[in-house]
Amino acid sequence: MSLNKAPKNNVFYRNQNWHYPMIERGEGIYLYDKEGNKYIDGCSGSAVANIGHGNKEVAEFTKEHMERIAFTHLSRWTVDSIEKCAAKVAEWAPGDLNHVYFVSGGSESTETAIKMARQYFIERDGSKTTKWKVISKWNSFHGNTMGALSMTGITGRRKIYDPMLINFPKIPQFYHYRNPWNCETLKETSIRAAKSLEEEILRHGADNIAAFITEPVVGSAAPGVHPDKIYFEMVREICDKYDVLLIVDEVMAGFGRTGKKFAIEHFEIVPDIVTCAKGMSCGYTPMGATICTDKIFNTIMVEGSGHFVHGHTYAGNPLSAGIANKVIEIMERESYVENAAKQGDYLMEKIQDLFKYPIVGDIRGKGLMIGIEFVKNQQTKEPFDTSIGVKSKILNNCMDEGLIVYPGGGSVDGVRGDHILIAPPVNITKEEIDLLFERLEAGIKKTCEEVK
Repeated sequence: MSLNKAPKNNVFYRNQNWHYPMIERGEGIYLYDKEGNKYIDGCSGSAVANIGHGNKEVAEFTKEHMERIAFTHLSRWTVDSIEKCAAKVAEWAPGDLNHVYFVSGGSESTETAIKMARQYFIERDGSKTTKWKVISKWNSFHGNTMGALSMTGITGRRKIYDPMLINFPKIPQFYHYRNPWNCETLKETSIRAAKSLEEEILRHGADNIAAFITEPVVGSAAPGVHPDKIYFEMVREICDKYDVLLIVDEVMAGFGRTGKKFAIEHFEIVPDIVTCAKGMSCGYTPMGATICTDKIFNTIMVEGSGHFVHGHTYAGNPLSAGIANKVIEIMERESYVENAAKQGDYLMEKIQDLFKYPIVGDIRGKGLMIGIEFVKNQQTKEPFDTSIGVKSKILNNCMDEGLIVYPGGGSVDGVRGDHILIAPPVNITKEEIDLLFERLEAGIKKTCEEVK
């Protein structure tokens, strides 16, 4: 480790080895830097800027709302924008997910969910309940705060903090390309992955398990990975059988990203709790939420103590709630969810052509949430050594072409594995998809030439 890296400025950046271009403005799917370069934001930051950059309607609304009221604390006051946003989110959510607890982002959302699950059982069964453990999965990401990181299944993110984390149990992901059971079909992998949940519940004892958390379509840990529909059918039955709450993490996949309002709609079941953020406000303000069913809300707030023992200063910030409601209104009016489905199908069809490059191992996803995994050998699925830095090469070569992608790694064994997420704004056009693909292919072709 070098000790001679001079600070760039007063910002504590995440990566001192990276050169950070100075972005001056954004418009639609594009970002413009200080040097005059124009980039397609092919990952919407991190699947956040779903309606693109520089939306003037949102900017005008924000100014008006800020002049009227910017902040109140939800422990004492309510504001019309908070109630309107909660009503709209509940309208979008499936089933009886009618109760919205606002937070500021994804990690807060998943932390809130596990606290909500724990208090549900306390309120229902009394303080002697032994239900507290949360089962999650390897190759998952649920956030970086300590509770969220305890559920996260990316070993690289956990390693140095491991002594500080809760030892929550983990089960295998529905990661068909690298499934540990040697299943030949996605359906077989999905069935086996669901059975592993029941096995883990029995291993710990159902009386000790409060919840199971899963992404419907995996984000940064294994981009685009998703199960067959039978997975969630089985998981819902297993959770009901053993009195375990089902938490679905929609922080990255929710609010139109996969071509549905919520990605769990692809699988036609209703979870007990949904966590969300990112596309909820499309980056125009920090915003997230934890949404629960009538059963959970009533147990705590109506039949129980009436007091959720939890809170954040910016939970239910009226300005952020107003902005999120405006963003959702725009998405509805402009049919952006339907556009994500349409353009996602078009991009997925085009992107199959990338298999002609021997470093492309797998392509998967739903809507405009598509992952590409890179390998040293297509037949054996052998990953590249980390010293080669394939994901960084892909990122740099795509940037040279004027395209930003979201790189990641460690999906094979916690260390090895190179992949990218393609998640452009959901208002992207067919012509812009063609341009994105052209630049993506050029970046992958150049990388292939470098490493082969």
